[in-house]
Amino acid sequence: MEKYLINPNQKISKISKDIYGHFSEHLGRCIYDGMYVGENSDIPNVNGMRCDVVNALKEMGIPVLRWPGGCFADEYHWKDGIGEKSKRKKMINTHWGGVVEDNSFGTHEFFELCRQLGCDAYINGNVGSGTVEEMNEWVEYMTFDGVSPMAELRAENGHKEPWKIKYFGVGNESWGCGGNMDPEYYGDLFKRYNTYVRDYDSNYHINRIACGPNGNNYHWTKQVMDKVKYHANGLALHYYTVPTGNWDHKGSATEFDEAEYDSTISKAYEMELLVSNHIKMMDSVKPDHRVKLVIDEWGTWFDVEPGTNPGFLYQQSTMRDAVVAGLTLNIFNKHADRIMMANIAQTVNVLQAVILTDGDKMVLTPTYHIFKMYKDHQENTLVGSFLTTKELTSEMNNKKSYPQLTESASIDENGVVYSTITNCSASEAVEIKCQVADTSVTKITAEILTGDIHDKNDFENGERVTVKAFDDFEMTADGFIATIPACSIVKFIIK
Repeated sequence: MEKYLINPNQKISKISKDIYGHFSEHLGRCIYDGMYVGENSDIPNVNGMRCDVVNALKEMGIPVLRWPGGCFADEYHWKDGIGEKSKRKKMINTHWGGVVEDNSFGTHEFFELCRQLGCDAYINGNVGSGTVEEMNEWVEYMTFDGVSPMAELRAENGHKEPWKIKYFGVGNESWGCGGNMDPEYYGDLFKRYNTYVRDYDSNYHINRIACGPNGNNYHWTKQVMDKVKYHANGLALHYYTVPTGNWDHKGSATEFDEAEYDSTISKAYEMELLVSNHIKMMDSVKPDHRVKLVIDEWGTWFDVEPGTNPGFLYQQSTMRDAVVAGLTLNIFNKHADRIMMANIAQTVNVLQAVILTDGDKMVLTPTYHIFKMYKDHQENTLVGSFLTTKELTSEMNNKKSYPQLTESASIDENGVVYSTITNCSASEAVEIKCQVADTSVTKITAEILTGDIHDKNDFENGERVTVKAFDDFEMTADGFIATIPACSIVKFIIK
């Protein structure tokens, strides 16, 4: 029996709701058909936004949405996406599928989507192919409340009041698709462009996000941090879980054996090492913790579903993805003192999506259910917790180990404790004994997402993987004893 200790007296840090953020790019069917169908669509919509998708994301608790990319951000020129839609420029989306981008979803549409979702906006600016003037004018267009050319243009286009931007990314993947830059060069560019991302409202600060590393590129982190340490609020890490380690043959999203499952989980767990090491590197440059870590692209990346456009990155989602999401969010929670925000890639129909659509049909993926289960952690206080667990090993991933169980615990303002536990094993259940320090437990409720590692929701059966009540536990005076099934995620609410 494994031991699980929760100490509500050890209050560590607030868990920012923005750790549960999402990413939407002009890629495949994420925006078009996924979130936006246009005002004239037969699919029920409000101002072009799909009602079913908006309602599902609101129920899931989406806190912040990143847009317009991704790689697309560094070829996006914002003036192409404003004004009368019939007159907006058309272009070829050279990054993603070679399809026509008609710019019918632009700045006004994005903020309308955020309004309907009730979430904050994370805008990613164009450094790769854009100019300082262009970025400066875009920020003015979006946020200035006064007399100016851009504010007047915004009003002419139907929105007199300015919007608020919580986060602004100064470039994206500048080490790759955003310009193939060296870190020192990018750091100097960041300072230049960032100067013109102005806070026009003295009562509202835009958090500036610098392009951070790809995976374990600690050199990039050190060099960029040295340049931006007095200017940036966040540094963005990108890391994708690719089970085979081969970007040309990443593996199937639905057809895999247990060895590939183990490799997926072990590679996902590498996020713990990446987060810890990049934070240490950031602190070695500037130890006052002014610059926070952002993980604004993360998730599984498999080969596209057979018969779909390779540039659309459409993949199914199984219980394997749910376990990846559960363990990753537990990692983020445990580092809540240093992580400002995270954005899973991507919200609808792309990579590890929380929602899939097909015409007027919609499916909630296992990953969606994890985000909905975990939303109680948002804005709670992380508390001390420790869980003994055995190590599992991935033969396919160089015999790297990962814990069978991962967990995190938080407490709300009323003293209610929330604990989320993942059992990463594909086949082995485990019994745990939980003790909540200095607490007389009066009530426990729990829910679970579980199934075979291949189980998924599709358009023929959208309810195969759903959250259910969990009662395989015994309450004790100061905690509980429970059996956590294989391939499962369990949430306990302890009063």
